Amino acid sequence: MTISPTSPNSWQMSDRERANLQKVTLYDSVQSLPEIWPLASQYFGRTTALHDPHVKPEVKFTYEQLNQQIQKFAAGLQSLGVVSTENTTSLPPRVALFADNSPRWMIADQGIIMAGGADVVRSGTADIQELVYILQDSGSISLVVENLALLEKLSDRLQDLPIHLIILLSDEDPDSNETLPVVKFSQVIATGEETTLKPINQNLETLATLLYTSGTTGKPKGVMLTHGNLLYQINLLGTIIQPNPGEFTLSILPTWHSFGRVGEYLSLSQGCTQIYTNKRYLKKDFQEYKPHYVFCVPRVWELIYDGVQKQLREQPASKQKLANFFFSISQQYITARRISQGLILQLDKPSQSEKFLATLKSWLLLPLHILGEKIVYQKIRQATGGRLKFAVSGGGSLAMHLENFFQIVGIDLLVGYGLTETSPVLTARHHWENLRGSAGRPLPGTEIKIVDPESGKTLPPGEKGIVLARGPQIMVGYYQNPEATKKAIDSEGWFNTGDIGWMTPENDLVLTGRAKDTIVLTNGENIEPQPIEDACARSQYIDQIMLVGQDQKYLGALIVPNVEAVEAQVAQGNPSESQPEIDWKGQALQELFRQELNREVKNRPGYRPDDRIGPFNLILEPFTIENGMMTQTMKIKRPVVTEHYRDMIDRMFD
Repeated sequence: MTISPTSPNSWQMSDRERANLQKVTLYDSVQSLPEIWPLASQYFGRTTALHDPHVKPEVKFTYEQLNQQIQKFAAGLQSLGVVSTENTTSLPPRVALFADNSPRWMIADQGIIMAGGADVVRSGTADIQELVYILQDSGSISLVVENLALLEKLSDRLQDLPIHLIILLSDEDPDSNETLPVVKFSQVIATGEETTLKPINQNLETLATLLYTSGTTGKPKGVMLTHGNLLYQINLLGTIIQPNPGEFTLSILPTWHSFGRVGEYLSLSQGCTQIYTNKRYLKKDFQEYKPHYVFCVPRVWELIYDGVQKQLREQPASKQKLANFFFSISQQYITARRISQGLILQLDKPSQSEKFLATLKSWLLLPLHILGEKIVYQKIRQATGGRLKFAVSGGGSLAMHLENFFQIVGIDLLVGYGLTETSPVLTARHHWENLRGSAGRPLPGTEIKIVDPESGKTLPPGEKGIVLARGPQIMVGYYQNPEATKKAIDSEGWFNTGDIGWMTPENDLVLTGRAKDTIVLTNGENIEPQPIEDACARSQYIDQIMLVGQDQKYLGALIVPNVEAVEAQVAQGNPSESQPEIDWKGQALQELFRQELNREVKNRPGYRPDDRIGPFNLILEPFTIENGMMTQTMKIKRPVVTEHYRDMIDRMFD
């Protein structure tokens, strides 16, 4: 069943959602992505669309210039014979785009699609073997690469592939010995200036892009997303946030990833100015550009939280004590506020008397909370520039201590949920009904149900099972893989997310883990590691943690310590030494981490004895994207880490 993403009035929506959508739906008649950019040029004209301050010279494009660049690139591709201008509604020619965030990425992405192709996107820093596999599997006929270094790594692998043209996004001159023709981005634009763009027959069902899954547990699969899938997101995310023309968004997520990509499409479709940043410049750019919106993964908020905690630890003892006092009071205040508003994550909602008492308590605590705002919280908020309206967090669960912290300091985090196969957003929280701990409610036109993993029976609110989803954002399927598609999507259109969760009576989704991540102990208990890991990460001494223990009597853990916090603790115990040496295997430090684990695990809501962590090992090499132990959205690759530390894990349970 196909549902048009431009007919929201036919879907069940709250009055507030409908009002919000009417503010931002500018593309009612649009049937394909490329149709957005001439309209955006007309609506927003000379407003800056893209700004990359970290290249020399820095790059800025207005909406008029962005539309012109996309059209020139598309016309250049057509003139160079990269894509056919015949009917492409079924399966357009595939053009691989291997590069990372930049204005040229956006121009190439939309230029390929406007020319009549479907792009096959992946990071320019991905493993070469993976990139070659993607080229082979997708049947790409042309290749757009970020720079000459990447081309040189790939060049000897391209001879047996149907690639007939390579385009460099950089301004470097290609090697004259290349056996395949190579043109530069500027040459494609110049070619496009001398020719006329030919219109292409595209509609909601036309393939727009192939996004390959990470492939941590097997060969990557090509997720087929249509124009309709992505236009649904652009239009319906207007029920969640309502950007205004000229407001700033900070772009840090990889734009070849579905979450970062849809975030970019949404902000640009509404006239925002997108500032490109990265981990190196994030802190500086928050303060310099003062964004109104940001799309991030939980790891970014963890880093901001850790940075604030580090600054607090460096303050005099008296200031630390004062800040901790205000945080303690404000924790009580926000808890009381949640109860009074009925926004507390439990099946049985608070009674009227409980709400009344909570309201009374919140009023009593309000003066101290306001004082904390003036003395502490507004200074912390300046770390994000001071005018952040909303931040959308996705790509993983957000630990409750982060939920609490950012609510206390006045930064509204709207958590959403989805997968690459769902293009990506399925559910999201609203700022006027922000149920912390949940993944929010389904977008209009999206259905979510929880089923028993054994029987497939639909479960009532409150019972945990596998999360299934159905709606206009669900992928067409996996490219040239009907068997995998059939396993993922049943005959009625329900997509199996592989996630475990439950629904509240009000239709909020609560996620508890991944089915494939579940650790089964020898006593038969199923342990979902993520909530326990989130609890342990509250400790100032724990930077990263991954639970292990499949087929063992009890849980174990691999811990990446917060070295600075540990050093400060050791120095406090050895004031006579300027820089005391840390004995990571020493009894004192082992006991410190044992106490931290025991406290945080036992203080977690829903604690069970089987949640206790037995053996653990401290690892001084962090899990990172660079060493292959984290995904581009900063989630730990559990199979990769497990295999890398296999001997260590085995010794833990000997």
